Amino acid sequence: QVQLVESGGGPVQAGGSLRLSCAASDISFSTYVMGWYRQAPGKQRELVAAIRSGDRTSYADSVKGRFTISRDNAKNTVYLQMNSLKPEDTAVYYCNAHWPVWSRDYWGQGTQVTVSS
Repeated sequence: QVQLVESGGGPVQAGGSLRLSCAASDISFSTYVMGWYRQAPGKQRELVAAIRSGDRTSYADSVKGRFTISRDNAKNTVYLQMNSLKPEDTAVYYCNAHWPVWSRDYWGQGTQVTVSS
């Protein structure tokens, strides 16, 4: 059973940086595709970044060049480094773990990121 806990969110000024962390409890963490999603009030949840077991990454166009996703399998943790933050980045950020073998998904409870101008 996978449990995900996000941390690192908070208020930040435009142009600033935050680093989000997602700690997973499952020992098979390295086999999961990990992702960061975000959702603003009244909007659909969107995929921000994803990283596969082999460290292949993908990003939403809106964050390319500013955000970096990484993982530390030894620590069962995935990170999202967010630089040059903009007010439109304001959202609740959710950690997602996808197990391709059985197409199963797990979600964290989210961490709030608020970027002020």
